[in-house]
Amino acid sequence: MNVQARNTALYCATLAGLLMLSACGKNEQAANPPAAAPAATAPVPAAPTPAATTPAPPASVPATDGNTPAPAATSGKSASVQPANDIKVAAVTIGSAVDASHIISKVQRRFAPTDKAIYASVTTLGNTDHASLSANWSYVDGKDQSFSSTTESVATDGPATTTFKVQNPNAWPEGQYKVVISLNGRPVASENFEVRS
Repeated sequence: MNVQARNTALYCATLAGLLMLSACGKNEQAANPPAAAPAATAPVPAAPTPAATTPAPPASVPATDGNTPAPAATSGKSASVQPANDIKVAAVTIGSAVDASHIISKVQRRFAPTDKAIYASVTTLGNTDHASLSANWSYVDGKDQSFSSTTESVATDGPATTTFKVQNPNAWPEGQYKVVISLNGRPVASENFEVRS
């Protein structure tokens, strides 16, 4: 019986120690919020300003001190505040075929009159919620006569490819052609190509 009493006492002491350790962890977690509370209490005058900043980010974000609201505004609002200025055309590729991702799979600048479709892939870099890319196709030898124009909306958080396609059910007239790419209505790139037998 003496051994059983010792085991019971040891078990109770172990349980009491575990309870004390778990209570210590709870006290530290409880101690952290009061330590953070004074830090949150110090900028109490700034608290009404971030509340006003959330509904109107373009006007208020630069005017605030930025300590607390800046990370929230940067992660969620910054890309949408300047979408048109954060995107640029990096490359334009011409070809006669695209892969499953609509990226040019056969790059070329010379086409046969019997080629039914000609593609232009436009690679953009940057972030935007809404931008417009346009492709204006023209027959240079035909007095630079425009024969097709297409506009696509772009919303992206990084590099993206937009592909334009022009078709001719008949044979293409031989000569020099060009496609002009515009971003938000401004020409930013052009590529020349030719049709020859």
